[in-house]
Amino acid sequence: MANAGLAAKAKPIGPVAGYFTQTYAVADAEVSKLRHDPSELLTRALQPAIWLLLFGQVMAQARGLGPAQGRYIDFLAPGILAQSVLFVAIFYGIAAIWERDLGVLHRYMVSPAPRSALVLGKATSSGVRGLAQAVIVYVLAVVMGIAVDFQPANIVGVVFFIALGSALFCSFSLIVACIVRTRERFMGIGQALTMPIFFASNAIYPIRLMPGWLQAISRLNPLTYEVDALRALMLQNGASTIGLGFDFAVLVGVFSVLVAIAARLYPRMGE
Repeated sequence: MANAGLAAKAKPIGPVAGYFTQTYAVADAEVSKLRHDPSELLTRALQPAIWLLLFGQVMAQARGLGPAQGRYIDFLAPGILAQSVLFVAIFYGIAAIWERDLGVLHRYMVSPAPRSALVLGKATSSGVRGLAQAVIVYVLAVVMGIAVDFQPANIVGVVFFIALGSALFCSFSLIVACIVRTRERFMGIGQALTMPIFFASNAIYPIRLMPGWLQAISRLNPLTYEVDALRALMLQNGASTIGLGFDFAVLVGVFSVLVAIAARLYPRMGE
């Protein structure tokens, strides 16, 4: 009877463990591409370096922040970290189009893995790439004398929000790829989306400096909540203007919705 009871309790664990195993398998396959081509990390380092070294130094002469908010270069660093993660994740969908053209996607589709596990696997691998960007930005920040907070709890928080934000925009990218289905259209739409998402956020200027209509758009932008959390966790004496709990709730909620939509649309990619 005891053994039967244990067996009954163990049954629900099997599908859950299998689901996470399938998600891990997809994520590991994606991350292995990065291991085989680490030069990609060097090319990805150029963009945040340019923004911090050139744009940051020029805009540091502006006085829009006020002395209470500290140096502009400190204010900018978390925004550039979120931006570099966004730019990597938003073009993740083009890899799905390549997989379809090469026949890899068909093998995914005939596997027993739930479609949401495929989406989560790709989102997880995007999170790993986002963390690679975080290392680059942290190194640049230290070299430039930015007041970075290295408390373990804050580092863990940054890792979490970077992975979550990267996974969110990766899922959004997969939805776009499922709709447009061609590399050329995807590149055009991806380029058209990244800059509005970036500039309609608090990444490079406070929300209070925006006109009213842009403030409303910014509050609907998930990047705003990622930047707010990073600014509170990454910087010494950093503070959230929205609240870390609310940042977390918004990002998790949007991510869950996007995963559900992407899982519904993903099978259409193979058609």
